[in-house]
Amino acid sequence: MRILLDMNLTPRWVEYLNNNGHEACHWSSLGSASAKDKEICEYARTLGYVLLTNDLDFPQILAHTGAAGPSIVLLRGEPLLPELRGRALLQALADCAEDLARGAVVSLDWSGRPRARVLPLR
Repeated sequence: MRILLDMNLTPRWVEYLNNNGHEACHWSSLGSASAKDKEICEYARTLGYVLLTNDLDFPQILAHTGAAGPSIVLLRGEPLLPELRGRALLQALADCAEDLARGAVVSLDWSGRPRARVLPLR
C-alpha cells in the first residue's frame, strides 16, 4: 500500500511501514511544511496514496467536498509511535485493505477493531 504520512506524525513511521511491506513517505520530504491540508489531500488523491494522519481536518475536507478520495487512516489516541502502535496499525491496514482500495476513512483508536466509512462521505 502507498502511504503518505501527514506532518503531524513522526517520520519514524516511514521506515517502519517500508520495512513491513508498504511504500511510505512523509510529507516533509515532498512538500512545504506550511502546505494547506487541501494541498496535501489533493496530492495524496492524485498520486494514489492513503493518507495517514491524526488531523480531523482531512475527513472534514472529504465530507465537505464529497470527494471519493484519498483514503484516510485517522489515528486517534496517544502515543502515536511506531514502536508502540506499529503492529496494531499494520493489522488495521490489512483488515481494511479492501475498503482503503475503494476509498474510505478508517479510524483507529487502539481500543478495538478499526472503523471504516466508505467514500464519498454523506
